[in-house]
Amino acid sequence: MVRFIAALSVLGLMVVGCAAHAQSRFDGWASAVIAADWRDGDGRPIAAFDNAQRDLTTAFQRAGFDPDAMVSVSLRPDVANPVEAEDSLRLFAEAAQRAPRGCLFYVTSHGSPEGLVFGPEATLEPERLIPILRRICGERPTVVVLSACFSGIFVDGLKAPNRMVMTAARRDRSSFGCAADATYPYFDECVLDGLKSAPDFIALSRATTACVAAREQAEDLTPASEPQTAIGATMQILLPTLRFRPSGDTNGS
Repeated sequence: MVRFIAALSVLGLMVVGCAAHAQSRFDGWASAVIAADWRDGDGRPIAAFDNAQRDLTTAFQRAGFDPDAMVSVSLRPDVANPVEAEDSLRLFAEAAQRAPRGCLFYVTSHGSPEGLVFGPEATLEPERLIPILRRICGERPTVVVLSACFSGIFVDGLKAPNRMVMTAARRDRSSFGCAADATYPYFDECVLDGLKSAPDFIALSRATTACVAAREQAEDLTPASEPQTAIGATMQILLPTLRFRPSGDTNGS
């Protein structure tokens, strides 16, 4: 009898644990967090992008994203098992097949008026990213975050009813925080700070934009990067229902 009661207690704990996990609003979402460059403007190795990729991965998992459906990689080649740019997209596509309810695609890198640095030799232009996301994510809810100089060039092409697009800068502006002594790019650091208290992606966008502006003003950095956000009509309605787990809650709420 005692063994039976104990077994029921264990089963009860398992059910509670599964129910708590199921309460994440992002169950069934595939995600990718990619550090696509590792150099400063002079080609010297820096840690800021890799730091951001590592800590954003942890922060988004705490917010409710499933580690088993998340691709978290750096494209730097000077590591033991380097990941090629195309392989990162293939892994994201495979995750999206397993988790078909939604997509988060986050890239931190350098940028130019042509596109994002995406690996040792490649540039990811808007005309290339648009069909990639259409193929991988289709019509499912999709959040795209691009942290790089001039990343606003992606906004017009990526706009769609089922998408939210956040970029670190206007199409004609640089962003800041990619120097050798930087821990994170400023935009990524502000996203990390916003994830501590923002309830959803809309609030995160507002908090990040305000944080970036305040830091640039405090350091007298000009011209301001002016992060951009575009939210499609469907996402305007859906995103407030996709609430992050409260900070410190790893089981759901």
